[in-house]
Amino acid sequence: MRIDRLALVLSLTALPCAAQAGNFDDWPTKYTFGDGTEISATGNFAYDVVDFSGDGYGTAATDLSDDGHYRRREFGMNLKKKDVYDFTAVFDFESKLWLDVALRLDTKAWFGADYGKLRVGYFKTPVSMESVAASRSASMLEQSAASQAVYEGRRTGVEWSMERPRYAVSAAYFFGHDLQGDNPGTTAAGRAVWTPVKDKDHVVHLGLTGSVENPHGFTDGRGAYFGPAARFRARPMNGLTPVRLVDSGSLRNTDKIVRNGLEALWIDGPWSVQAEYLRATAERDNGARDFTANGYYVTGSWVLTGETRPYTGNNVGNIKPAHGYGAVELLARLGELDLDDGGIAGGKQRDWTLGVNWYLTTHFKFQANYVRVKADKGLLSADPDVMEVRAQVQF
Repeated sequence: MRIDRLALVLSLTALPCAAQAGNFDDWPTKYTFGDGTEISATGNFAYDVVDFSGDGYGTAATDLSDDGHYRRREFGMNLKKKDVYDFTAVFDFESKLWLDVALRLDTKAWFGADYGKLRVGYFKTPVSMESVAASRSASMLEQSAASQAVYEGRRTGVEWSMERPRYAVSAAYFFGHDLQGDNPGTTAAGRAVWTPVKDKDHVVHLGLTGSVENPHGFTDGRGAYFGPAARFRARPMNGLTPVRLVDSGSLRNTDKIVRNGLEALWIDGPWSVQAEYLRATAERDNGARDFTANGYYVTGSWVLTGETRPYTGNNVGNIKPAHGYGAVELLARLGELDLDDGGIAGGKQRDWTLGVNWYLTTHFKFQANYVRVKADKGLLSADPDVMEVRAQVQF
């Protein structure tokens, strides 16, 4: 691992320790007008360093190189009036992509009764609980391989959602391109969550998600037509490398992509377990065989310092430290992704991850993961070890 990069990460984490005495946790990022309207800035800046031991499949295309640079540089704004509306617009200057750009309306303010909330704009499709959580709240540095492969991403559309003490439901329809002008097509999606236990320190969450995507073909600037297609792939548990050891390749003649997910979360004080099973099937025309990708992960967490991982919006958030030295969390995750189907050797990836998170304040977070990856694709095999660290600032 490059010493200069590691030194930068460690120095970033040291800053909030010195500032804690000056109540550094109280940042003036919000302003409230006389009528209750609130405007606020939002940001998430994460600097990562990765060290690979071992290689890919021994080819130049699968070479895994040590690296260190910003993983995220997200900045945006939020305008809201409690129980009436909220508008969010966020851009990631690292990936140069728009993130959420959406307006949500509370029906009670408009119709006098709570019929749920309506959202319109550009936001995440619902399949994969891990993926729809805020990036700043990720318990591990990277999403599981199953989430990477199955998650559809953000699309432009409309959504209705309703939350009650013991359940939550949502239905959405996405249309057109994304904000980058890619991924033409339509998607119908929904999510249902049951929370038989939902207290401050105790949560039982069971969920079911599904979506049906109809990808469309497109014509490029040179007049060449590209038919609808699908692709499922995942990185070797690090977002700084472009290498994918498992990849279905482009699945042409795809008429429909059906995605499903089963999700479960248990929180009991400082202990928690989160798990998902994810599946996606590309239904193909013109005699091409259908292709199914499937995978799972199980993540366990123990907060040594006694805090509870917060549960809000049917997902988990960052731990809020109860001590001046912050909060410390230990984690372990087991995951698998299978992309061998329909006569296509996309490969299988199995991995386990050990992690530690140090929440210095509500704005500063330090993470370290050790990952053992085993990937097989046809006759090729690779088992690299991954050591990665992150310094994160969010508000």
